[in-house]
Amino acid sequence: MDYKATGAATLGKNAPRHNEHNAHGSTKKPFGQRPSKEELLARMKAAAEAKKEE
Repeated sequence: MDYKATGAATLGKNAPRHNEHNAHGSTKKPFGQRPSKEELLARMKAAAEAKKEE
C-alpha cells in the first residue's frame, strides 16, 4: 500500500459533528426554551415531596 499518497491526518475542529435533534430552541422544539433554575428547583422539590408522601 502506498502510504505516501494518503496525506496527513486532518486536525480536529473541536466542534460537535452534528446538532442535537431535540436541542432547546431548535426547529424540532421551538417552544421548548431551557427552564430557569428557579422552575427546575421548584419541580425537583415537588417531586421529592411527592415521593416522600408515598
